Amino acid sequence: MTTKTAPAIGEQEISDSYIYLLGRLAITRQQQLDFQSGFKWNELVHQTPGGVDWPNPNLDVAYSEAWVAVDENCYLLVTVPKIEGRYFTVQFMNGWGETLANINERIFSDKPYGQFAVCYTGSHVPIPDGAQRIDVLVKFSRVLLRVELGANWDDAVALQKQFKFEAIGTPKQLPEIPKTVMFDIEKPPAVEAFDFATLALDTEADINPGMETVAANARAIAEAVKDPAERARVDKIIRDRGLKDYAKGAHFLGHGTMENHWVRPKICGKYEDDWLARTCISMGGIWANTLHEVLYYKGREDSNGELLNSDNHYTLTFPKDDLAAKYAKYFWSAIAVDAGHMRVLPNPKNRFLLNNQSDLVYGDDGSLTLHFAPEKPADVN
Repeated sequence: MTTKTAPAIGEQEISDSYIYLLGRLAITRQQQLDFQSGFKWNELVHQTPGGVDWPNPNLDVAYSEAWVAVDENCYLLVTVPKIEGRYFTVQFMNGWGETLANINERIFSDKPYGQFAVCYTGSHVPIPDGAQRIDVLVKFSRVLLRVELGANWDDAVALQKQFKFEAIGTPKQLPEIPKTVMFDIEKPPAVEAFDFATLALDTEADINPGMETVAANARAIAEAVKDPAERARVDKIIRDRGLKDYAKGAHFLGHGTMENHWVRPKICGKYEDDWLARTCISMGGIWANTLHEVLYYKGREDSNGELLNSDNHYTLTFPKDDLAAKYAKYFWSAIAVDAGHMRVLPNPKNRFLLNNQSDLVYGDDGSLTLHFAPEKPADVN
């Protein structure tokens, strides 16, 4: 009697499953860092405006953050202050970086402030009269609260601190934080990522239809790499192909489009079955929101197609009839970050962005030119 040997998993399946899994590991990595820094379930942490110690910081807003736990017996009561003429949103995301809900005046035009009861879908918890119920599909979620800083940061901070979280009831069980592989964003793990695949996938189901095959392949690879020979083969495929496929995807933010050397993602915040975009965006700028809330553009090349270099002087020009303000209801900004860790570029002036609150000088023709250089050019205001 002969025993049939399962066919080796193909190179493309290994590359795809690796990139898919990397997106989940980016979230578990951040979750571990958050709780190591003092986060507690259902407690809102107000960050100091102007902080730059995280990937792709948005320096236009005051941030507050939280990890939230709800279930059949409890919910989160969110109090939103009255805010007029200033951007804000309370964004809930799952453990894959998928946006579950936003609380703001665009989504809830009839009730832009007051109390909101964030409940686990299908639960029958009693909520206060007048509170807006919001159902989320998962028991555990990540929250990112943004309040536009505007011209008066003190007003923004005062509003930021008026947002309140209150857990009503107690979850049956709080999860343990998944102890998955820790890594430098610029140097993702290789085959060792699959040592944590089962843990990563078991602790957060992927709610998106269309991910079943790539998820099943990730589990199969996790089992296969227990064999030393297969482990060596998978590791080589990841290094020779998977990391290159990921780098190519990251350049275009998944399946994004490039125009005038600026990349715009095709999808963001809610990724449907696009695991490539989800991983690339989470690795490059974790907790991205949906394209209904914000437009993201990434520029890594100059007009000649050469990679940007911080030693050079670059200009970014908006014609009079096509200024950034034309497309931004609340604010716009251009932030310079390094290409590896997506952190702001240190400089003597500690100036990391130019935005609608900057002291802008327009050209005689009404155009706007922004300058990015290691030293201020002599002919620039």
